[in-house]
Amino acid sequence: MANRLAQTTSPYLLQHADNPVDWWPWSPEAFEEARKRDVPVLLSVGYASCHWCHVMAHESFEDDDTAAYLNAHFVPVKVDREERPDVDAVYMEAVQAATGHGGWPMTVFLTPDAEPFYFGTYFPPEPRHGSPSFQQVLEGVTTAWTDRREEVAEVAGRIVADLAGRSLVHGGDGVPGESEVAQALLGLTREYDEQHGGFGGAPKFPPAMAVEFLLRHYARTGAEGALQMAADTCAAMARGGIYDQLGGGFARYSVDREWVVPHFEKMLYDNALLCRVYAHLWRATGSDEARRIALETADFMVRELRTAEGGFASALDADSEDAEGRHVEGAFYVWTPEQLREVLGEDDAAFAEAYFGVTEEGTFEEGASVLRLPGDAGPVDAARVAGVRARLLAARDERPHPGRDDKVVAAWNGLAIAALAETGAYFDRPDLVERATEAADLLVRVHLGEVARLTRTSKDGRAGDNAGVLEDYGDVAEGFLALAAVTGEGAWLEFAGFLLDIVLEQFTGEGGQLYDTAHDAEQLIRRPQDPTDSATPSGWTAAAGALLSYAAYTGSEAHRTAAEGALGVVKALGPRVPRFVGWGLAVAEALLDGPREVAVAGPIGGELHRTALLGRAPGAVVAAGEGAGAGAEFPLLVDRPLVGGEPTAYVCRHFVCDAPTTDAGELAGKLGG
Repeated sequence: MANRLAQTTSPYLLQHADNPVDWWPWSPEAFEEARKRDVPVLLSVGYASCHWCHVMAHESFEDDDTAAYLNAHFVPVKVDREERPDVDAVYMEAVQAATGHGGWPMTVFLTPDAEPFYFGTYFPPEPRHGSPSFQQVLEGVTTAWTDRREEVAEVAGRIVADLAGRSLVHGGDGVPGESEVAQALLGLTREYDEQHGGFGGAPKFPPAMAVEFLLRHYARTGAEGALQMAADTCAAMARGGIYDQLGGGFARYSVDREWVVPHFEKMLYDNALLCRVYAHLWRATGSDEARRIALETADFMVRELRTAEGGFASALDADSEDAEGRHVEGAFYVWTPEQLREVLGEDDAAFAEAYFGVTEEGTFEEGASVLRLPGDAGPVDAARVAGVRARLLAARDERPHPGRDDKVVAAWNGLAIAALAETGAYFDRPDLVERATEAADLLVRVHLGEVARLTRTSKDGRAGDNAGVLEDYGDVAEGFLALAAVTGEGAWLEFAGFLLDIVLEQFTGEGGQLYDTAHDAEQLIRRPQDPTDSATPSGWTAAAGALLSYAAYTGSEAHRTAAEGALGVVKALGPRVPRFVGWGLAVAEALLDGPREVAVAGPIGGELHRTALLGRAPGAVVAAGEGAGAGAEFPLLVDRPLVGGEPTAYVCRHFVCDAPTTDAGELAGKLGG
């Protein structure tokens, strides 16, 4: 019998709809049921492309005996962390505080008042490595609940009080200035891996937002060291196994320092952020490799992640079937020398082994290698490489594909819209701008819908039940603003303003602090509030960036003030933990530069408009259009006439404007940083 998850839209919850466990989705009714039965709630949090979530599901949640015990003694609740980041954040904070580490699957036992009292992550079916079995944990919690209820209540109360005491003020007085940015750069330099690029040791994550900061800092100050770290990190990732050398796109992270072996799942957010980073690196340096990676990553997103409705799916799984029909990680992506010979024949296989770093002993498991570009194959014939890649890609396409998490997450689609719009504009690929526009249309049509508030997810064109959180508003506004700059369509500026007004009304506290959930959202045991950038920009820094850009477009004092209030946290965190506030530091660079406001009275896609978009000044906003209606679309274009009948650009910052110019070279000089 299918449980209550069969009615949900989350692919992760639907994966558990046929479990013998009597799952509930997160809902007041689930806690009411626990109260009525006087049993604890088992909260299990994961996501569709999480390897160990699948393992625990197979070992425990598909097991009839385990399910029978669970159903008798608990109300089991399943949560997709990507649909409910607020629930995930609150309980993950508790798990980390109690155990010193966290991760998914996350397993938390709650009272019927949703207060946590026992925690863990993955529990095996048998005791191993010092960890109790899942059955032992369930029995232990049941005994405690039955025989030591007062102790359980005391522990739960203490945890909730501790979490409540962690509320963050705005993090510092005033906005980050030159000294904080310089300290942040120094901190990144200390953590930089000179040998392999990137920051810190293994596992190594692609540092997209820190690289954005480095590129903006270089543009503003000319600091060569910042550009070098950015360029070398991007080159190392592009040549490593973390990048799919055949199909484009990036895996979630590298398990080693050298970027050789990835954790193979591919997330929309990583690819959106990295596509934009490589496009910006090309803008700064003209690097052919950066251009190639930006375009291949954009094409990967459109080919592999685009949904029938025009949005972008969340992720591709790490696992797929191998030749023996086993479900294993990386099976779709890795190659043995023998497999290369089967597809390419002896000569080309030998060439491919050297070019892609495939060895007899293998760089991954069971003699297989992850394709990368070790660069020791000497000068290569580009046509031969292209031919080999095409044949290998065609052969790989015959393999069983990894599963896809089809839900559309508003925030991550906002990141993809920004990346595709800019990449399309830079490289004369109007098709990419069209794909960005279609995704933006879907967000307006389905995620804003009738309710005039943003819904976090949709699937198959149907909006989910969960309210958007701060990162949804910030990232979608960022995407709409990028689309407005590229297309000259003022409607996207209006939609961004609509979303940012909700940020001011519903997500902003005193002194500029921001909350991840709206004032009128469901009340959890603590109101989540995290300003640190991890895999994606935090809601806090995403909102700060979009507020700052919107203020530059419109002259709105309220939005500028809100952006500056939000950046107080970057002043506090930037010098201490620069790796974890990379987007916040990138926004701080835009603030330090102005940001510049560029109005182009002239044709969309014309030389001056293109020159403005290619300007490297951090966070510069661009409004373009011609004719009497242009000022109605963009406030920046009001009273901006053509000079001598020629397309004309106006550049302003800090309430001061340069003389207008009709010369693209002169405009480029004004926007070089």
